[in-house]
Amino acid sequence: MKKLNFAVIGCGALAQGTHIPCLAQSEKANLHTCCDLSDDILTLCQTKFGSQHICKDWKAAIENPEVDAICLCTTEKLRFPVISYAAQFHKPVYVEKPLATSMEEIYKIQKAVHESGIPFCVGHNRRNSPAMRDAHDIFRKHMEDNQQEPWRWKREPGRPNRKDDGRASMSVRVNDDWYSWKGWVFDPVQAPYGPMLFEMTHFTDLCNWFMDSEPEEVVAMETGMLNHAIIIKYKTGELATLNMCANGTFGYPKELYEIMGNGAIVVVDHMCEVRTAGIPGAPAVKKYDFIKDRHQDVGIQGGIEGFREKKAAALKEAAEANDPMLQFTAEPDKGHWAALENFIDQINGFRGEVCGVDDAVCASQVAFAAIKSAREKRFVRVDEI
Repeated sequence: MKKLNFAVIGCGALAQGTHIPCLAQSEKANLHTCCDLSDDILTLCQTKFGSQHICKDWKAAIENPEVDAICLCTTEKLRFPVISYAAQFHKPVYVEKPLATSMEEIYKIQKAVHESGIPFCVGHNRRNSPAMRDAHDIFRKHMEDNQQEPWRWKREPGRPNRKDDGRASMSVRVNDDWYSWKGWVFDPVQAPYGPMLFEMTHFTDLCNWFMDSEPEEVVAMETGMLNHAIIIKYKTGELATLNMCANGTFGYPKELYEIMGNGAIVVVDHMCEVRTAGIPGAPAVKKYDFIKDRHQDVGIQGGIEGFREKKAAALKEAAEANDPMLQFTAEPDKGHWAALENFIDQINGFRGEVCGVDDAVCASQVAFAAIKSAREKRFVRVDEI
């Protein structure tokens, strides 16, 4: 397998925290070029990460015949021009989410990708979290080959047939703290829809993925930027509910997913533990490794309880040192590295799509339907978007 030469376009905090280190350490790729407007960032890319080349002209990076693929981490203001130009040179693109800040531009990106046929991946990284992948595999297998536990209580014989019998439902709870947000999220030009777009697409994508159906209708309420409640109805009868609160705390796990259907439930607790009930043969509990664990002697039982003990130790350490950044330890694997590595396998023909443009468009449609619903105070059909 040839190691692919990647050019990273847009080398800010997100790229430095995930994509650039992944490419620099990958056995499947080379960090060939880093492209950014900042001289300081470009110097860092060379000295810290070992980028072979640096430049400020993203067109030149794409045109370079030594570059095999693009990792696009610019803001949403510079997405379509880069993607369409890369498509002209038939170069695969990995791009961060959301695709753009308008459905008009998102549809233009979709058209460019389809017409060129380039391998394309959108950074809905949670699909590649080990915990999320296991939960999805367990749940979809159960829904498609329903083997119910013998202990399921069937109170009376002759129950009436129900068209929604067995249909799936998913609950997503997101606990965030807006005091941690960067200033750009409040810029109406940079982020005109706030977290209802830049954060929501993560979770609408996961709902679509787990429900495995076409979203039909959305209703949403919001109290400003910080609190959102959304319900998604799918054409085949599934429902998904999302509760996002940015007045929460980093002292507690951020994300909880509960997926139910066919007399069973699968729970993903902060991507460090998966629990199941009602599915014959599925593990009742499975725990996952943490990333950057500074407190390996604490919470040795792992899973969600282990995470909470490690977090408590980190919070105490942060308070004593008056350094809030010390609170981050033993983070769950959210799939950032695996998403890029899997995309490299996709480019090389070893696997199918990781998260293609059509899936990303669908997640964005649901997010924009929620935005429209909250603003207009009505149900919104996804095909309106």
